[in-house]
Amino acid sequence: MSYVCNPMNIPYKYQFVDEQGVLMLYREAADPSMVYFNDKYFIFPSMAAGFLWSENLVDWEYQSLEGLPINDYAPDVRVIGDYLYFSASSFSHNCSFYRTKDPIQGTFEEIEGSFPFWDPNLFVDDDGKVYFYWGCSNVTPIWGAEINPVDMKLKMEPVELIHSNITIHGYERNGEDHLTPPVNAEQIEQMVQATASSMGNTSEEFLDRLRKVFGNDPYIEGAWMDKHNGKYYLQYASPATQYNTYSDAVYVSDHPLGPFTLANNNPYSYKPAGFITGAGHGSTMQDTLGNVWHASSLRISVNHKFERRLGLWPAGFDQDGELFCNQRYGDWPFKLEQASIDPWRNPEWMLLSYGKPATASSFVEGKDASNVSNEDVRSWWKAASSQPGEWVELDLMQTYDVHAIQLNFADDELDVPLPAGAVLEEKRYIEQREHATRWLLEGSLDGEHYFTIEDKRNAATDLPHDFIVREEGLKVRYLRCTITELPYNQAACISGIRVFGIGNGELPGKVTGVKTKLETELDLYVSWNQADVIGYNVLWGFAPDKLYHSYMVYGSTNCEAKIGALIKDQSLYVRVDAFNEAGITQGDVYKVIE
Repeated sequence: MSYVCNPMNIPYKYQFVDEQGVLMLYREAADPSMVYFNDKYFIFPSMAAGFLWSENLVDWEYQSLEGLPINDYAPDVRVIGDYLYFSASSFSHNCSFYRTKDPIQGTFEEIEGSFPFWDPNLFVDDDGKVYFYWGCSNVTPIWGAEINPVDMKLKMEPVELIHSNITIHGYERNGEDHLTPPVNAEQIEQMVQATASSMGNTSEEFLDRLRKVFGNDPYIEGAWMDKHNGKYYLQYASPATQYNTYSDAVYVSDHPLGPFTLANNNPYSYKPAGFITGAGHGSTMQDTLGNVWHASSLRISVNHKFERRLGLWPAGFDQDGELFCNQRYGDWPFKLEQASIDPWRNPEWMLLSYGKPATASSFVEGKDASNVSNEDVRSWWKAASSQPGEWVELDLMQTYDVHAIQLNFADDELDVPLPAGAVLEEKRYIEQREHATRWLLEGSLDGEHYFTIEDKRNAATDLPHDFIVREEGLKVRYLRCTITELPYNQAACISGIRVFGIGNGELPGKVTGVKTKLETELDLYVSWNQADVIGYNVLWGFAPDKLYHSYMVYGSTNCEAKIGALIKDQSLYVRVDAFNEAGITQGDVYKVIE
């Protein structure tokens, strides 16, 4: 069997970026375009200086790109005939298209571009006509037009397709949990006036445009088109990648250029809580068996707002044509074969490590060992030295059947000079040197006698979210990870030793005392009675049998959630499930009535 656990277990490239004269270093991969071509799956992410390919959606090989604009964001790939087409984003120059019959062994042929664009997406219809979608702004919309497949030039004037509407679409509002951060109006006005003066345009129309640019309106971006049963599904991301609320939503039409109507199930890709959050700017594809998968960006955004990872989930179209994506336990392991049969199947293995005590060889103040079990990728244990042999140990408090372990390595304010000979292009250099992340993972039943679970002390890989599966099960109580080598000889940082398996005891009881309150037309408050559990999962949707959205809450005493992703005047149903180490107990469905 094949298992996936998000963030995806792939290498993530380090970025040297000049931020207003300060050199910053962090890992990044985002905005994945995923397609099936030549009997293989391909993912082209932003800022990878290459792409990934796989034959099974689990084991991915990295391939560097030569001669393509690797410093341009949001690469788009689509299959048209015998070719794989590639393009990427730039406002500063006309963007070319590139195509190849063999991305692994072959070369890319350039088709010279005729205009600049950002966040591109090609789509070929059943009749052979090719359409192009683009847009990434908090001012302008998503655009669309038919394109000539020979010279890749527009055949018509672009059509405005999607604008933001934060008075109706709660999920488009900026901020953590859609709580819009305060705006310094005076500072924004100073920036507006200075920019307008420097550009020699102080017209009121231009000033208003700049106020939106520097303001807090959501970004509407990341277009992706799919066709299903004769309907066109135009997907887009909002409100901003650095928030836990980054999501993908979808409009539907009978024509590739609209008019489009907002689908009922929105945002269809949305992961505001859990170990790692965010699920926006992605792509949707079918595999060889007709199963639907969705890949998108995940947010860390600690060292830099563009510090991101990739996620992959089962998706699909329900009997009414609603596009959905299952992210209820979206960063827990799932079995590909089972997900393809039933996209809504509950996890096979439960989380066993939440809140468990941990010790370490050393730690930096404020970054102690307890952070490896708090289910938050944005906090971590950091060793006090960069010497090989620093370790951290997790005590599960009892012996379990463990079936999977995810080791999540973090970076912490790295101060590394630009590599010799490296040149910043557009204020960025993507690290090309090979690095290795090397460690030894041991287990014990008594804390005195240890056995090897996984030995990567001689690994040639650099996998910051490595995933170890023991499908047959492994009896263990203590897990100790000893770090021997990390990129740039940095001090060891681990944001999560996440352990999954079969817990002991009974299933939790059904959640009681559920109360709901519409605080505004776009904001829902849900509360419930405390129970002896690991956590709760709040599900909601526009119909009682379409509870496609979820918000995970860890901790038995955390008995409330605020949902800010509602659509105005849409019907609303809620269910609160409970989970512990033994399994999940489904709650009752409630209709929200104001």
